Amino acid sequence: MRSFFKIFFASFLALVVFAFIGVLITAGLVASATSGDKTEVGTKAVLFLDLTKQFKEQKEDDAFNFISGNADDNVPGLYDLVRMIAYAKNDSSVKGIYVKCDDNANGFAASEEIRNALLNFKQSRKFVIAFGDVISQKAYYVASAADKLYCNPKGTVDWRGLESTLFFMKGALEKLEIEPQIFYAGKFKSATEPLRAYKMTEPNRLQTSVYLNDLYSHILLSARDKSRLDTARLHQLANEGAIQTASEAVRYQLIDGVKYDDEVKSEIIRQIKIDAAEKINFITPGKYAKAVDFTPNGGSRIALIYAEGEITDGKGKDGEIGSDAYRNLIRKARLDKNIKAIVFRVNSPGGSALASEEIWREITIAKKEKPVVVSFGDVAASGGYYISCNADSIFAEPNTITGSIGVFGIIPNVQKFMNNKLGITFDAVKTGPFADMPSAVRPLNPAEQRFIQNSIDTVYTTFKGRVAEGRRLPLQVVDSIAQGRVWTGQRALGLHLVDKLGNIEDAVKCAARMAKLSSYSLREYPEKKGLLEKVFNKYSDEVKVKTVKEEIGEEQYRVLQQLKTLRDMISVPQARLPFELNIR
Repeated sequence: MRSFFKIFFASFLALVVFAFIGVLITAGLVASATSGDKTEVGTKAVLFLDLTKQFKEQKEDDAFNFISGNADDNVPGLYDLVRMIAYAKNDSSVKGIYVKCDDNANGFAASEEIRNALLNFKQSRKFVIAFGDVISQKAYYVASAADKLYCNPKGTVDWRGLESTLFFMKGALEKLEIEPQIFYAGKFKSATEPLRAYKMTEPNRLQTSVYLNDLYSHILLSARDKSRLDTARLHQLANEGAIQTASEAVRYQLIDGVKYDDEVKSEIIRQIKIDAAEKINFITPGKYAKAVDFTPNGGSRIALIYAEGEITDGKGKDGEIGSDAYRNLIRKARLDKNIKAIVFRVNSPGGSALASEEIWREITIAKKEKPVVVSFGDVAASGGYYISCNADSIFAEPNTITGSIGVFGIIPNVQKFMNNKLGITFDAVKTGPFADMPSAVRPLNPAEQRFIQNSIDTVYTTFKGRVAEGRRLPLQVVDSIAQGRVWTGQRALGLHLVDKLGNIEDAVKCAARMAKLSSYSLREYPEKKGLLEKVFNKYSDEVKVKTVKEEIGEEQYRVLQQLKTLRDMISVPQARLPFELNIR
């Protein structure tokens, strides 16, 4: 009887929850239907840009915002944001931009695109004002493009240089008696170092130092333009820890002054010439996207395919580049006669080498029928570079992370852990000496180790060959710049790994020129999901993530995600970056 009541009440609760969600969806649909077709910008609008929001490659409509009537809070995609800022430049309803710059959730290349969009907007002679209570270095990089940059009088401006900290698990694995049998090709291929070393190897320390200083140089140049101090002096200020308060940032001209929030708002009121008692018409990017049409319209189409996340075998999940899904998307764009060119936007640290090869193959076929241009986001490395290297042209930002042409594989041996820690043993019957290869419950013998290393070397040779073919470089040259080494976009240009420095808009214009299109429209892929699918997928994912985070904390959750990534790498040759590029 007790079991019956448990099942009954659980079922009843589920019924109530689903009924409640159904009511919310219905209310949202009714509200949407009765709210009018077009959102009004209003007069004397100020575009509000919050850098703590992450602008991913594609727009993410939050289903719960839609249901609750807060669709204006939805965050547009990065390219949408850049196009909106360009549209606002000539929109008489928009008088300026207000940038909230406490922190910056966006990567370095995305920040470059946003910063350049603000600089372009300023050519209209409209104002750009930025304000933060505690301004991080990455936020400062974008906000330094503003006409006026203010900080809370009691706040801080972070000015100390960049650092990258890696965590290493070799000692923990030894204590657990787990042997991570590792195979790799490329002396700079550092993705497996956390499992096979106690600290950075010298090759990894060298490459990290180089790309970290490249990224920092960009921040110094932005500060130079703002402060009129030379980069050597700015570097010295960071090394001396000379800027600890907002007032010190003013003294060295990194910012224009210290003000409280109300004082900044008063300055905006003066700029747009409204009464002090009036409310400022701040308009979010989500609302502005609903009010204006910032996309090109023309007869012929250009396919814009966003590839963001890890590269995985099969269909893949949301936020992943599944080989089956993307092979079908590229094929669909190739076979569509109305699509005259393809722009492939890649923001990926890589992943499965086989999945990368399958996507590379589809890009190669498409290239024979219509122009294919690649645009790199924050990261387009290892497998992310693999799937891109055979395009007609490649664009990258100066601070894109790319390269990492190398391969690795991991076969864990947990025999001693299971035997000595848990008292579990294994035994097997097999028809041949290699029937159970690779096995995680016994060590690999020398012959098996040789087989797996040969497989890794073969994939690496194929990878280098794809790069040599696509980039029209001698194989010896590719070998010298490969080895798993990470490069910034600026250095990749000099190494002929990319063709031009530029953003996604530059790539689209290049594709249009190659296809001889004077006007065009964009067809974006993957296509948006329906409302119901968004609601239930989003709800399920958010509940799981929130529950785990509350139990173990944000930092531990990040480590857990890295361990899950490690699990997915096992037994599959990988062309990918380390677990996470943690730069701050």
